[in-house]
Amino acid sequence: MNRPYIEFRKNSDFSGILTDTFGFIRNEFKPFMKTIFNVAGPAILVFMLSLAVYNYVVGDIFDFTSYGGARFDGGNIVLTLFAMLIYLVSAVAAYILTGAAVLFYIKSYVENKGTTDLAEIKRNVYRSFWSFFGLGFLKGITLTIATLLCFLPVLYAMVPMAVVFSIYVFEPRRSTTEAYSQSFSLVSVDFWTAFGVYIVLFIIYYILSFVLALPSAIYTMLGTGIFSGEVDPANLNDFYQDPILILLNVLNTFFQFILNIILVVGGAVIYFHLHEKTNFTGTYERINEIGKIED
Repeated sequence: MNRPYIEFRKNSDFSGILTDTFGFIRNEFKPFMKTIFNVAGPAILVFMLSLAVYNYVVGDIFDFTSYGGARFDGGNIVLTLFAMLIYLVSAVAAYILTGAAVLFYIKSYVENKGTTDLAEIKRNVYRSFWSFFGLGFLKGITLTIATLLCFLPVLYAMVPMAVVFSIYVFEPRRSTTEAYSQSFSLVSVDFWTAFGVYIVLFIIYYILSFVLALPSAIYTMLGTGIFSGEVDPANLNDFYQDPILILLNVLNTFFQFILNIILVVGGAVIYFHLHEKTNFTGTYERINEIGKIED
């Protein structure tokens, strides 16, 4: 069964960008997710396992049964630091590989008119790993500084940072620093449409993340006695090492991780809208194709 082709290289309006974002995810879901797990699966697996280990060892650091409050137990500090290091490294790797896999999948999809080349995607993802790391660092620094300055600067900065990776992938002649600089120029073409779409996508992401986090939150409140008003410190040590709680936390993190794909795809659709509004690349291409058909 042939899947409908989503045209990325076009000038869209607000609703069109949202429709294309979710339409692409829906139409390409199976091969899309298969590619992501094929490319980033090992890193995601290590990320989830290290998160489970980290939650377990952290739950054993504090002794809540001691009089006067929690007592720190340094016996497992080395294991905790090691688990934290593996967790952080694997998290960074998983996010970079997944984000790169999403964008290079879209690039292959656009260039081949609806079909994708897994070998090419994997090759491009692994080759650009450190460039994505550098761009991610610049993005993190930018958003951190914008947050420290005030609320309004971060609202502005989040828009160019939403398309910066797309610029690097879809304009391969640009370096990481050039992609970073170009992101601020590109969003000025139609800032308010890009801003509105990204805010809506972020709200959808937040709502879905909140809903998926409810089982873990409810289980925690039931297990700690918050609902009944009878919190027993003697049970907290064992509870925070409860395998069910750890599993729920890991699943919650995993689903939030997967939901982040919505923002990456949305950023790519926004990029193509802004690029088309500036350069008309897709329009010229479709005109040339019409001419070839007539010939």
